[in-house]
Amino acid sequence: MTGIRTPHPGPGPLRLLLWQGPWHIHAIDGPGADIVLAFASVGHDPTRPPSAEFVASASAGGRRALFVIDESRSWANAPGFETVLAKALARLTGDRPAGRRLAIGQSMGGFAALVAASVLPLDAVLAIGPQASIRPGAIPGETRWANWTARLPALRHPDAPLPPGPRLTVMHGLADDQAQALAFPARPNLDHILFPGLTHSGLAAHLKSRGALAGLIEAALEADRRRLLRIAASAGGRLRQRLADQLPR
Repeated sequence: MTGIRTPHPGPGPLRLLLWQGPWHIHAIDGPGADIVLAFASVGHDPTRPPSAEFVASASAGGRRALFVIDESRSWANAPGFETVLAKALARLTGDRPAGRRLAIGQSMGGFAALVAASVLPLDAVLAIGPQASIRPGAIPGETRWANWTARLPALRHPDAPLPPGPRLTVMHGLADDQAQALAFPARPNLDHILFPGLTHSGLAAHLKSRGALAGLIEAALEADRRRLLRIAASAGGRLRQRLADQLPR
């Protein structure tokens, strides 16, 4: 947004690593090799950039982490997305090579995490409540983010990509995100986990409160699909194909 020029990372031991255009990237440089890229959602205050999200979970166990904040709320469509991510990773890994790499985000951040997986060599993605598309009218009845998306110029990434390389885990709360969830196609490398009764805004908080988020990140980084699904199930999540008879066709 025009006129907003103060990085606002939120709480935590963060340092500003890179500030280029609308992109503010903060870092925690732990002793570990693995890297988590955490993408912020639109936030709550439209007059300030969003805050960094998943700070404690992303950096747990000494992991290195990057916290990507999009001042323009562009769903990864603002110019320079690929360049700034590559530059931030190069700065973080300049003296120590990266181990496994995971992207995480909720809502707009989940969408951006999927876009990041299409432009960077990532091992896994955890996308919590991502939009399937931000094209006007693509999701019938969807207006929750129209005030933001209507301001965007021509979209380079109108739909959430599902790149074939990394292991993808997409999660949705069915209370108000069913239309978004059903717009995601099936993919061989995708686990789509649905949470009956949970809302879009409540899903990430629910996972945190159940102590599931850190375990989900660890399991995804370790490519331990069985553990990941077990943790998700303990928090009330079910694979989409197991709910098929309860969902609209």
